[in-house]
Amino acid sequence: MQVTIVGLPASGKSTVFNALTGGHAETGAFSGGRAAPNIAVVKVPDERLDRLAALFNPRKVIHADVTYVDVAIPPGAAREGTIAPDVLAQIRNADALLHVARAFDVGTADRPVDPWRDVEELDLEFVLADLMVVQKRLEKLRTSGRHGSATERETNALEEELLARLEPHLGEGHPLRSIELEPQEEKRLRGYRFLSQKPVLVILNIDEGKLPVAHELETEGRERYRQPQSDVAALAGKLEEEIGQLTSEDADLFMADLGISEASRGRVIRLTYRLLGLLSFFTAGEDECRAWTLHDGDTAVDAAGVIHSDLARGFIRAEVVTYDDLMACGSLAEARRRGALRSEGKAYQVRDGDVVEVLFNVAR
Repeated sequence: MQVTIVGLPASGKSTVFNALTGGHAETGAFSGGRAAPNIAVVKVPDERLDRLAALFNPRKVIHADVTYVDVAIPPGAAREGTIAPDVLAQIRNADALLHVARAFDVGTADRPVDPWRDVEELDLEFVLADLMVVQKRLEKLRTSGRHGSATERETNALEEELLARLEPHLGEGHPLRSIELEPQEEKRLRGYRFLSQKPVLVILNIDEGKLPVAHELETEGRERYRQPQSDVAALAGKLEEEIGQLTSEDADLFMADLGISEASRGRVIRLTYRLLGLLSFFTAGEDECRAWTLHDGDTAVDAAGVIHSDLARGFIRAEVVTYDDLMACGSLAEARRRGALRSEGKAYQVRDGDVVEVLFNVAR
């Protein structure tokens, strides 16, 4: 999973990047014009996997991971419509966006602090970028799209009809995530990787003094930013960056002193999973305990395919036990004896926390 961090200059994007990754990216560099993105791969924290590892004592423990990309948006680019095409391409590769907005008390006379003004400004830039793509494609479909085989012409006509419906929606300044689409329409648009269609988690980057009202800021933000596939979180980026540099024990003590129940890394990943409709399932044994990522609603054969394509092709059945039941039983053998370990077929919908073993036929 790739999550791209966006935001206007001086929003604290790179500070939030460091907080989420434990990195040491230079802050303020993007505002100076540096275009290279900051990239880091982060293990997804999951206490369940840690406890499974303690139970099985495996040779390897493998967490799921998420890639964070912090891209540069030069000063004034959003207002002037000059975000570089290569930067837009970096954003298009994302599965979800973290939109960082400055909510800490450092502003200027000509641009006072207003996080929602900044969010709306960059949102509009993404909408305009998508509108340009739609208009360019419609122009091509209305000329060369009339040629080709009957099947090609029919496909082009369906695409043209869909894009023609999206054009006025974008033209009115609305993001594509706010328009209702049928599954086939979603599939037809997948290759475009529209910016305004991506799930977005708005990060209100506050200072330490606003921590007591962080929950209220989030509630107010959700009321204001009523868009599908979106959420709002408030975090003190600078403070969280400091926490990210500490050892686990020191971080726990530091957060306890400040009344912070959870570091931003785990919370942001959890919210991002929820936005994307993702869940975690596990494989566990003496050789390896591992967390895998799956979409909510995916089946046992989908899970098999995530582990390895051969398992999906030769799928026979899945042996499944919930994490809670396995921990209560203390072993797979005891879970089987108590009837907590179940045999499930291809159509079984995997649930968050399921511990799965796939039985398959190699010869298939």
